[in-house]
Amino acid sequence: MSARASREARARVAVTGLGVRTPAGGHPKELWNALLAGRSTARRITSFDTEGLGVGFACEVPELDVEAYLTPKQAARLDRVSQLGVCAAADALDDAGPVRAPAERQAVVTGSGFGGVLTYEGVFRDARTGRGNPGPLHVPMIMHNALAAAISIRHRILGPSLSVATACASGAHAIAEAARLVRDGTADLVVAGGAEASITPTVLLAFHRCGALSQRNDAPETASRPFDRDRDGFVLAEGAAFVVLENLEHALARDARVYGELSGLGFSSDAHHITAPPEDGEGAARCMRAALADAALTPGEIAHVNAHGSSTPLNDLAEARAIKEVFGPVRVPVTSTKGVTGHAIGAAGAIEAVAAVLALNELAVPPTANLGEPDPRCDIDVVAEVRPMPPGPVMSNSFGFGGHNATLIFSPL
Repeated sequence: MSARASREARARVAVTGLGVRTPAGGHPKELWNALLAGRSTARRITSFDTEGLGVGFACEVPELDVEAYLTPKQAARLDRVSQLGVCAAADALDDAGPVRAPAERQAVVTGSGFGGVLTYEGVFRDARTGRGNPGPLHVPMIMHNALAAAISIRHRILGPSLSVATACASGAHAIAEAARLVRDGTADLVVAGGAEASITPTVLLAFHRCGALSQRNDAPETASRPFDRDRDGFVLAEGAAFVVLENLEHALARDARVYGELSGLGFSSDAHHITAPPEDGEGAARCMRAALADAALTPGEIAHVNAHGSSTPLNDLAEARAIKEVFGPVRVPVTSTKGVTGHAIGAAGAIEAVAAVLALNELAVPPTANLGEPDPRCDIDVVAEVRPMPPGPVMSNSFGFGGHNATLIFSPL
């Protein structure tokens, strides 16, 4: 079967629901307004003592209230990462409206880089016993699939329930795997996304020691500055974002609101280095080309690219080179949302997928926050102010430690 025939035979994938819990807000509209304003959410950490950690700031979700989603007993059995994800997934399902798919035809796919690291770190060994002091629920709270299980249990979803862990690409990979379940007919509806709650003393210190974090302790709000000449690292963040993906025919039959179609999926591996991308961005370029081919689109048809744009010196330069390689003379508008949200690791790709869908619907390209002086080596059109966007597909990139790459393309109907 030819590639064209294969595309025509597969089910089309509609986006019918959105839900978020981010440092920039707990509703997609709040997130969108913060992105348009270029309003950084980086602040000094107050939840633990940062003395001696090298970096004392992050992008935290303020005042997480789970009362409307979980009983106190249920909440006590879930790590913060699962609490964030349960709230965002429930909002996405509520946004999608009443569905007709049988429970056996519904599925869950979640992504996280660290899983229940807050719980795990809370029972480190002590000097007296030489071991940790885990409670009876320690294992089900730290396991990576805990969130997928919690969502399926809460909503009585009886189809596939999966968890993906590909570092900073986890959320995007989760959404892509969900789309494949719809495409191949395994499921009619999938709630998919990513969650992360890894702002802990150990994780912060570990990222600092590997040279990944910004050192701007005196000015946290300006620390995350993707594609800026003076960027010096990313700002650690937490959060969650979920989408509801649905067989397009089924969505239209129930008169659902359709935000757009998830039309293109791209995957690749750098096979280069455990933390650094290849300087020419070759793996990222292959990933974007794969997504374009999957969607049967040309570079000139893409209206906007939501870049991974982590604000690290190596990543931004490699991604810029990859974008230029793929798009050639086409000066596609590029934005990184991490100047506002920080880098939420396994949740980042899902948060940015929601941002891409919002741009598609609002017909606007949000600015890249803290872009004071664009790096001249990043020879791409990085958007510094809100820009009108013509109707057209939006590409979202996610690249993770280990060389894991994912690209999603969302198209208007």
